[in-house]
Amino acid sequence: MKATTKVHAQWSSRMGFVLAATGSAVGLGNIWKFPYMVGESGGAAFVLVYLICIFLIGLPILVSEWLLGRRGQKNPVNTMRDLAQKNNASQAWMLVGISGVLGAFLILSFYSVIGGWALSYIKDALVNNFAGQDAEGIATIFSRLLASPGLLVLWHSLFMLLAIGIVARGVTKGLEGAATILMPALGALLLILVAYGATTSGFAQALTFMFSPDWSQLTGKVILAALGHAFFTLSLGMGIMMAYGSYMNEEMNLLKTARTVVIMDTVIALAAGMAIFPIVFSEGLNLSEGPGLIFVTLPLAFGNIAGGWLVGVAFFVLLSFAAITSAISLLEPVVEFVEERTPLSRAASTVVSGSAAWALGLLALLSFNQLGDFLIFGLNIFDLLDQLTSKFMLPLTGLGGILFVAWHLDKESVRQELGLDIYDFSLWNLLTRFLAPLAVLVVFFTNL
Repeated sequence: MKATTKVHAQWSSRMGFVLAATGSAVGLGNIWKFPYMVGESGGAAFVLVYLICIFLIGLPILVSEWLLGRRGQKNPVNTMRDLAQKNNASQAWMLVGISGVLGAFLILSFYSVIGGWALSYIKDALVNNFAGQDAEGIATIFSRLLASPGLLVLWHSLFMLLAIGIVARGVTKGLEGAATILMPALGALLLILVAYGATTSGFAQALTFMFSPDWSQLTGKVILAALGHAFFTLSLGMGIMMAYGSYMNEEMNLLKTARTVVIMDTVIALAAGMAIFPIVFSEGLNLSEGPGLIFVTLPLAFGNIAGGWLVGVAFFVLLSFAAITSAISLLEPVVEFVEERTPLSRAASTVVSGSAAWALGLLALLSFNQLGDFLIFGLNIFDLLDQLTSKFMLPLTGLGGILFVAWHLDKESVRQELGLDIYDFSLWNLLTRFLAPLAVLVVFFTNL
């Protein structure tokens, strides 16, 4: 009974919430995945389709998850249980909350491993390990890291300790406090890197590549890639935004706040491209390097350009900041669930949840070395966790959330809560009942 008497936390300000929500959305997906997806998908045509998708599909799902969280005022599992009961819907809707919390937990376990790579590369940049290296030398730095269980455990542990330390401090001191420091710092670092990019010979080419569409590049594959990334970039389907919504007060305007977060997230993703592509073009590097763009291609450039030592340090600090802001948001719905369902305090719930994710992360990092031959359905543990969450759990959780809002909540109460007139609410209904769910299903079946 003790767990039910705990007071539910609230964001102290709209700006604190916006920074925290943007910090959740701005992660490795913006600094790592978005640039290499733009590179692989032909540039500006992908960018424009992505922008359309994020406003037509990403924003309605984001608002829906916040709305559910704010109405429930509990962790995602209890929120879906209570709202299903109040709206005479099946208790099976609890699966949306369960999948969200479990998905966040599984993602955090291997996300922390990648965050550890970013921390490791700060060290490499600081000691100038990239200087004078050729492509083979840079690739060797990365392969040596992956082959060393000891190093991977060290950096994975350090990264997870940072996340645990922040989340244990609570919503206002921890999540908000970290966001109000890390997000402005991230923005400042990004501006510095974009300014540096503007001094390179590849800047004009980068501008053309990102903002002047070559429509011949617009294939079905590019459209689906843009649609998929628009869904994943906002931290949807992970229980995160439902948990964050549970700390919102009634005064916050959901639509206006969501627009602000989406715009900030998108601007940072575009700025990341403008920091990275000028270097890629000026050094004649491979645009479609894929995931290796950050950990192999760019360090090669940092080791061979003027001021590359400082640029490299700034870039990997930026990458680490982005990773930690997302990691704390991944940990939060798990902590909220444990805190509300057990007698444990906030700090104890955070330690238990973070330690469990850290332990699973050990198996993920060992899949690059000691457990490399251990396969499940032909995948190592790291890839299995990635595929299970990104291809199955996240799309289905996001779909369940928006369908519940669209078809089970009282329409008039939703309209009033969103502050929409009849015409705009008709558009909202069209997006949430049909367009966004259909788009998520397309992403789901395409990923299969």
